[in-house]
Amino acid sequence: MPASQSRSRARDKNNVLNRAEFMSLNQPLKGTQEPKSFGRRPNSQAGSAPAPSEGSKERRHSQQLPEEDCMQLNPSFKGIAFNSLLAIDISISKRLGVCASNASAWGNARSMISLIGLTGHGVPWIGGTLICLVKSSTLAGQEVLMNLLLALFLDIFIVAGLQKLAKRKGPYDISPGLLDYLTMDIYAFPAGHASRAAMVSKFFLNHLVLAVPLRILLVLWAFLVGISRVMVGRHHITDVFSGFVFGYLQFRLVELMWMSSNTCQMLISMW
Repeated sequence: MPASQSRSRARDKNNVLNRAEFMSLNQPLKGTQEPKSFGRRPNSQAGSAPAPSEGSKERRHSQQLPEEDCMQLNPSFKGIAFNSLLAIDISISKRLGVCASNASAWGNARSMISLIGLTGHGVPWIGGTLICLVKSSTLAGQEVLMNLLLALFLDIFIVAGLQKLAKRKGPYDISPGLLDYLTMDIYAFPAGHASRAAMVSKFFLNHLVLAVPLRILLVLWAFLVGISRVMVGRHHITDVFSGFVFGYLQFRLVELMWMSSNTCQMLISMW
């Protein structure tokens, strides 16, 4: 045993690689995979430290908006019913838009249907009322015409405000005409022509003495004006129905604001 130990010591001394200038050759390289793996562990541990904070932020964010997530995943019955009614309204309105373009089913009758809708426009009614007011010579006629003029302007401003709030577009992409821009009748809800037709017809039925056939024709005219706007693709059915309702409400408002004959004469004299 002592002899073998002495031989190994002598062999180590005679080995060239054991010299000081060759000691680095016996050591493993610094760029090997093993040191890299050891070197990456601290980094991975250091990088994983903020992970809990990120996870906690996500948990906090999910806890802040649980109701919105629940509403998206589990919509309420009212929301489902409302969306279903809107879908039905759009579908039926598109089917009734038979004059939306010249290539539609009733494209040849588009001009005639548009002319019916034009009879409910605000510009012809305001112009006609002003002409009648200038030619009227009776106090009762001037009183009725002045209040009708008030109702027409009230209808334009109320409908324009409601359309600006709703900003609902029609079933077809049809740009408004020049007269529509003049009366600010740009959007679909509520239908301005329908509200004006309902308001004017109710106004005439209350303040003019008309025969029964004329009264029936007046109601039929208001209905045709409303349905014509659906046929040309400018409004939905609900827009027209809402227009009829707002037209009646505007009539009731004008009745509450009714100007007396003296007030009307004072306004006429200011012209």
